[in-house]
Amino acid sequence: MIDRDLLALAADLAARYLETLPARPVGKPVEAASLRATLGGPLPDDGVDPRMVIRELARDADPGLVASAGPCYFGFVIGGSLPAALAAEWLTAAWDQDAGNYVSAPAAAVVEEVAASWILDLLDLPREASVGFVTGATMANFTGLAAARHEVLARAGWDVEAQGLIGAPPVHVVVGEEAHVTIFAALGMLGLGRERVRRVPIDGQGRMRADALPRVLAECQGPTIVCAQAGNVNTGAFDPLADVAALTRSHGGWLHVDGAFGLWAAASPALRHHLVGAAAADSWATDAHKWLNVPYDSGLVIVAHPQAHRAAMRGVASYLMGAAVERDPFDWVPEFSRRARGFAVYAALRSLGRRGVAELVERCCRLARRMADALRRSAEVEILNEVVLNQVLVRFRPSRGDPGAFTRAVIAGVQRDGTAWCGGTTWQGKEAMRISFSNWSTSDEDVDRSAEAMLRTAAALRA
Repeated sequence: MIDRDLLALAADLAARYLETLPARPVGKPVEAASLRATLGGPLPDDGVDPRMVIRELARDADPGLVASAGPCYFGFVIGGSLPAALAAEWLTAAWDQDAGNYVSAPAAAVVEEVAASWILDLLDLPREASVGFVTGATMANFTGLAAARHEVLARAGWDVEAQGLIGAPPVHVVVGEEAHVTIFAALGMLGLGRERVRRVPIDGQGRMRADALPRVLAECQGPTIVCAQAGNVNTGAFDPLADVAALTRSHGGWLHVDGAFGLWAAASPALRHHLVGAAAADSWATDAHKWLNVPYDSGLVIVAHPQAHRAAMRGVASYLMGAAVERDPFDWVPEFSRRARGFAVYAALRSLGRRGVAELVERCCRLARRMADALRRSAEVEILNEVVLNQVLVRFRPSRGDPGAFTRAVIAGVQRDGTAWCGGTTWQGKEAMRISFSNWSTSDEDVDRSAEAMLRTAAALRA
């Protein structure tokens, strides 16, 4: 029997939480021991009334919730959840579809098809490309690189899915010096090795140097995969994708583009010049929970060679006899049983439309520039990067002493203050605060009060 009162209670508690986000302390540190004390204890012998479970869960988890969905969270390129996407996610949980194959969830399979076609059009990628709805950027990179591994070894006469890597021709992987950690995680899981990569030097903004790529490629005799970046995680800079694509193709290699957030710049007429040449790649990875602002667990992998994509992912079993004429989602992702991720993506895209996605991306970039301008008015603040997208790197100078240690202290102070939340990074040997913009709800006023809190914290520490 459906307990409507229980569902209404959960919806009410969720709505109350969302109403507090704009003014909620963003991420004040909390002791894990206190959370364990309230959330832990032995498993009860007898079940607890579900209403009490939900009320107490909302109460006891609250001190450990980070307002990452709110307008003043600037850490880790985390977007919020658009209202339509969040509502679709609630429906997805209620529908509880196994979105692995068509016969178990026809609506989920078709929604993925429709959303995939919209994404290819929006990002101006080959319309015949295949799309997989995965958990996040790590699995998007994993799946794209699995397709790459299949194809470059197939060209060398080796079936890696059937024969494995033992005895296979060595696969050379080329990355920029600033490649994201998820690339290395994927390479480790794929058996291609985190430490076997060949690194291409970068420029002062973290972009792969196209003039240095030919020398590295010349050392790669045989199957080769090149990993480029659309949106450096620290600076937001883009590799010279047109040059990298041309050089990779002339070498006979496969080009994979890690565009976890930067690929969404293609939706903006004002920003898509950063992605000239991106469509000539062989695979792309991006994350819908970043700039499309859908709830978590929503990565996207796109592959220009569907046959390689499907060969790398597909599983065959006698009990998986579906309607062969329809698209089975598990052919394009590492999982069989999984949640129906396409519904939230579909709802986000339809609620925004083409112009809405462009406006969201452009507004976040404008707010990044506004933050940089507000902070650089202080003579004790240095902006380390060219603010070309949504990332701002900031260094704070003390009256005396080590700027790196002082910047770390400012970051910790801002996190304690709770007005905003930013993380730290090391950029070309310098400690810095990293400020990322990707939330649909962030306003000019949010930027201004967050900048003021950062400068106030630095001034107090300096004094």
